[in-house]
Amino acid sequence: MGKIAARPETRKLFFDFRYRGKRCREQTALKDTPPNRKRLNGILAKIEAEITLGSFDYSTYFPNSKNVGLFSTIKEASLQNQTGISPKFKDFVEEWYLEKSIEWRSSHKVTIRQIIDKYLLQSFGEKQLDTITRKDIFDFRAGLSKIKGRKAETLSPSRINHIMNPLRMILQEGANRYGYVTPYQGIKALKVLKTDVEPFTISEVKKIIKTVRPDYRNYFTVRFFTGMRSSEIHGLKWENIDFSNRLILVRQALVERELVPVKNDGSFREIEMSSLVFEALKEQQGATGDYEYVFMTTKQTPLDTNNVTKRVWYPLLRHLGLSKRRPYHTRHTTATLWLASGESPEWIARQMGHSTTTMLFRVYSRFVPNLTRSDGSAFESLLRNSLMEDSK
Repeated sequence: MGKIAARPETRKLFFDFRYRGKRCREQTALKDTPPNRKRLNGILAKIEAEITLGSFDYSTYFPNSKNVGLFSTIKEASLQNQTGISPKFKDFVEEWYLEKSIEWRSSHKVTIRQIIDKYLLQSFGEKQLDTITRKDIFDFRAGLSKIKGRKAETLSPSRINHIMNPLRMILQEGANRYGYVTPYQGIKALKVLKTDVEPFTISEVKKIIKTVRPDYRNYFTVRFFTGMRSSEIHGLKWENIDFSNRLILVRQALVERELVPVKNDGSFREIEMSSLVFEALKEQQGATGDYEYVFMTTKQTPLDTNNVTKRVWYPLLRHLGLSKRRPYHTRHTTATLWLASGESPEWIARQMGHSTTTMLFRVYSRFVPNLTRSDGSAFESLLRNSLMEDSK
C-alpha cells in the first residue's frame, strides 16, 4: 500500500509506492497542504489500480524519472518471459522450497512438501510461471472443493486455504523475481465458519481424572489445570519445573518427535502452579524424576500426541459416555474454568500464551455469563434498584 509523504527539509510532497518488487519514490513540486495531499492520494489510488490490473505505464505519470528506463527494461524482459524464458513451475518451486525451508520447522517442511507434491505439481508443474492466470488459480481452487478427504468428505474451506497459501507465496516470489504482476493479486481466502468449542464441566473433569489409568492421572491433571498444548506438555522437561517458585517454564515443544522452540513470543511463558498441579508434578517426580522428560511412555520415550489420543483419550471418553473431543479441549476447559472462577482475563491470557485478551472474550465468554453479564443480570439489577428508589 503506497502513501503520500513530505520531505522534512522542503515540506514538498512525494509519492511512495511499490512497483514490480521495487520501492519507488517520486518527488513533486507541491507543498504539504491538505488539498494537495487529497489530490495526490487520488492519483496514487489510480496508479495502484492500474498496477493491479497490469496496465500501469511508469512513463505516463513520471516521464522524467530515472525509473522509466529501468521499468522499460523489466517490461521487455517480461514479454520475453512470456515466450519461454521464465522457468517452469516445477523447476521454480524446488528452488523456492530450498530457499524457504531454512525458515521453517521440520513439521512445516513436511506439510509444504506434501502440498507441493500432492496438489500443486499436478496442476501447475508443466506451466511456465508467467503464463499462470487468475482463471488457472480459480479453476484449481474449484477443483480442490470437489476432492474427497480421509473421511469421504470434501475438503473444508480451512484446508483449501492452507493448500492455496503456498501457491500464493510461490507465485508472488516468481513475479518479484521475473518482473511481472502476480496473478494471485486480489484473490481472497475462502471464508471459514467459526467452530464452537466444547469445554468439559468441572464434574466431567473430576470423572476423567478419577477414571483414567493411573500412569496418566498426573498427566491429565496438569493438562486440565494449566491449559498447555499437546506439543508443550510432551516437550516438558524437569529442568523447566520450578518447584521453589511454583512455576512451569514453557520453553519448547515436541513436534513430529523433534524438540523445537515454542511457536511465538507469547507461547514463551511461565505458568503458575495451582496446588493440584503442584501435587501432581511432585508425585510424577517420583516416577520420572530421574529422566529428562516429565511425562514419558513405559519405554522412557516422550509421549506421542497421536498415540495418546487414540490409545488413551478416545477410549476413555467412550468408556465414560462423553462426546468425542480432541485433547485440545482440555485447553479450552482450562480457560473457561479460570474465567468462571473470576481470575483476571489479563492473567489468564498470559497463562495461556495469548498476547491479548481478545480471544478469551471472543471464544469463551458465552460459557461465563456472570463475568460478561451476558445473562442480563446487571440490567435486571439496575432496573430493580431504580424502581425501588421510585417507590420510596
